[in-house]
Parts: sequence; structure tokens; C-alpha cells
Amino acid sequence: MKRLTMFLVVVFVLGLASASFAKGRLVIYCSNEPFACQAVADAFAEKYDVKVQMTRSGSGSTYAKILAEKDNPKGDVWYAGTLDPHSQAGVNGLLESYESPMLVEIGPEFQNPATSKKHQSAGVYAGVLGYSVNTDVLKEKGLPMPRSWADLTKPEYKGMIQVASPQSSGTAYTVLATMVQLLGEDAAFEYLAKLHQNVNQYTKSGSAPGKAAARGETMIGIGFLHDHALQKANGFPLELIVPAEGTGYEIGGLSIIKDCRNLDNAKLFVDYMLSAEGQEVPQRVKMFQVPTNVNANVPPEAIRLDQVKLIDYDFVKYGSEEMRAHLIDRWVREIKPLAR
Repeated sequence: MKRLTMFLVVVFVLGLASASFAKGRLVIYCSNEPFACQAVADAFAEKYDVKVQMTRSGSGSTYAKILAEKDNPKGDVWYAGTLDPHSQAGVNGLLESYESPMLVEIGPEFQNPATSKKHQSAGVYAGVLGYSVNTDVLKEKGLPMPRSWADLTKPEYKGMIQVASPQSSGTAYTVLATMVQLLGEDAAFEYLAKLHQNVNQYTKSGSAPGKAAARGETMIGIGFLHDHALQKANGFPLELIVPAEGTGYEIGGLSIIKDCRNLDNAKLFVDYMLSAEGQEVPQRVKMFQVPTNVNANVPPEAIRLDQVKLIDYDFVKYGSEEMRAHLIDRWVREIKPLAR
């Protein structure tokens, strides 16, 4: 009887330890810059004594991963990356609905921006689309500074531009959707075919063109300007351009993966990243995105949405699965073959 009692006590203690361990974990899928992802993971882990596992990949790739794992989710929460694939994940039933109490501190346009309107994603930052120009390379080649989207198609910039592929990059899909909204769909694809004549590489990552421009591997890199502002702050010779015609912008998504294993910690992470404290963490590592929490500090290097010419970007329409698939498929058919 004594041995049986001891055995039951051990089983009970081990059970409590196992339950405690399960409650102390969180798996983050992150689509921000790797160093920003790590900073956020570390800050959350330290504050809440949670064991955090973080995997970083682009927003398009992360969406594909969550879709592939839908019957056995491995991740708990998806942080950052453009809203459009988050929105698509919600429409396809891959996300949990969660109306965080911290939403009262979030700007109204960022509280429930995704297509489903079920509080499956919130906006955790915003960033302006544009391009950066390496001024040393520009001077060396004796070329004028491009100031518009139209300028990028001029023959003098042949082979001097990098942009990501919308097949893997949420940034590149925002470029694609922005052009469609600026010009109309057919005219946008005509523009992209002209732009292709000056593109030297379609990268997998949306931040890669800015890094290549910073290093002088290309003269012009298209992307979200907060990524390029980081390179400029690190001393690289970049000028950041918001195109004269107007441009699109991103809302960085924050979502809980449906049927995740650590739902309580996932909700806690969402609450934290919607707080001013959480949104200021990436600023420590020079991520100059515009926070959506109205009480958070805005880094001086950030390009504020109210200070530039923006299109009225339709996140519901262009975040839908049908539109996203249609535009990417057309890009694959009409633009990608030109790169061969």
C-alpha cells in the first residue's frame, strides 16, 4: 500500500510538471526581419517566463506552411508579414478569432482589418512601400535620381533594379496589388513587363532588394521603406523614395493559428504585441515600422503614413484568396517567363 501510494504521488507530480511545461511554451511563426523576430521572442519569453520557439520565413511561405499543417498545427501564433496572407489564412479557416482587450489602444483602421471581419488578425505595425537608391552607384553612373514608379521603367536603369517575387514575398504582392490599384489591372501588367526590362533579379525575400542596394549590388531596391531605413541608419548610402504617383502600404499582421497547442500563451503574446511596450521592442534593434498602438513611440526614422501620398489600399479586396491567387497566377504566366 505504501509503495502504491508513493507511485501515485510520483505520477501526480509528473503530471503536474508536464501540465506546467505545456503551459509554459509558445511557438511563433515570424515574418519580420530575423533579428526583430528574435528580439520580440526574447522579450516575451523573459517577461512571462515562457519557453519560446521561433521560426522565421516570409509571409507567403509562412501561409503555405500553416496551410500544410492545418490538420496538425505546429505553430501557435503568426507575427508580422503583410496582412494579405494573414487575411487569406483567416478566410480559409486557419486562424482563431480573438478580440484582444488591447485593441482599445490600437488605431481603428488596424483593429480588425482582415477580410473575414472575425477578429482573426490585428494590425501590429504599418509600413510604406517605395524604393531606395544607392547614391554612390547613381553618382558613379552619372544618372538622375528616379522619383516615380514611371521613372523605374526608363532604359537608363536597365539591369539596375531588384524586387521580390510575389510567389514567396508578401512585400512583392503588395507591389503587385498597388500597381493594379494605381493603374488598373491590364495597365499594371503592361507596366510590370516594362519594369522587367530593368530588373536584374527577383528575390525570394521582400527585404533582400534593400540590402542589395545598400551593398551596391544593385542600384535600386523596391520594398517597404522601413527595411531600407535600417540600412541607411547603419551607414549605407541610400536615399529613400516614396513614388510621386502615390504608393501602397502594408499592415503587419498578428494572428493566432487555429487549434494551436498553446492557446493561452498565444493570446498572451497577441496582447503583449498590441501593447505599446511590445510594439516598441523592434525599435531597439532598428526596425523603423510605424506602431499601431496610439500610445507607442514612433521612431523618428519611420516614414509616417500621414506624411506621404498613399493610395486608398483595399485590404479586404486584395487580401481575398481569389484576388491574391488571380494576380499571382497572372504574374507567373506573364512576367515570370520573361526572366528565363
